[in-house]
Amino acid sequence: MSSLIKKAFSRAKKGNRPALLTYTVAGDNTKKKSLEILNSISNYADICELGFPHNTPIADGGQIQTSAYRAIKNGIKINDIFSIARDFKKSKKNIPIILMGYYNMIFQYNENKFLSKCKKSKVDGLIVVDLPYPENKNFASKCKKNGVNFIQLVSPTTSQERLKKIIKDSHDMVYYISMLSTTGGKLKVSPKKILKKYANIKKQNKSKNVVIGFGITEKTIKSLKSADGLVVGSAICKEISKSIKNRQNIVTNVTNIVRRLKNKIQ
Repeated sequence: MSSLIKKAFSRAKKGNRPALLTYTVAGDNTKKKSLEILNSISNYADICELGFPHNTPIADGGQIQTSAYRAIKNGIKINDIFSIARDFKKSKKNIPIILMGYYNMIFQYNENKFLSKCKKSKVDGLIVVDLPYPENKNFASKCKKNGVNFIQLVSPTTSQERLKKIIKDSHDMVYYISMLSTTGGKLKVSPKKILKKYANIKKQNKSKNVVIGFGITEKTIKSLKSADGLVVGSAICKEISKSIKNRQNIVTNVTNIVRRLKNKIQ
């Protein structure tokens, strides 16, 4: 049976465009508001990534750190994140949701218990930033048995030999980190160079869906639209911060930015 993640990419390809993946932090700025944002942006996003807030998010830049801080300050817990995912799926059954975070939270929660919760909450995939290949093989296998996609990460410094192994063992989606930076950094590499590296990844197995993340904004998204999928996170978190500061409607403003991003890749 084809996963919802695979189906989302198929729909985008039929529309001759990349899939749009959004990233928001669970519980930013409240549990209720976080769910409202997800429900609204999923009218334009093909896949929604939901980050579990962490107090030392080593891969994340300032915008996502700020979002995580707000969520933690408001008392968000892992069970609340599963609750948000479960409630989202009640009305958005066909939109895949991917949880993104750090392994120590999963380890402390207990791997089997965590995956059981993923299954019950209808979580479609997991991105675990600090659990690299091949150390993640056992956990990735557990994910597969529970019907959860484990999403492998590759970067510009991934060797050819290692890349082949990662692609071979990957599930329905691979995440290409476009540059050596934390999230939200300015795109320091030209889109042409990113796409050249991207083409090499695709060459390993054309049937695997590969998305590009890090440094993607309204200004840069169009230049990368030949990819299978594009991830935007920091630009969305920045909009949430801006809306809170200016006491504006967070859901409306964030939905508008996601709608504009979608229009640029149509």
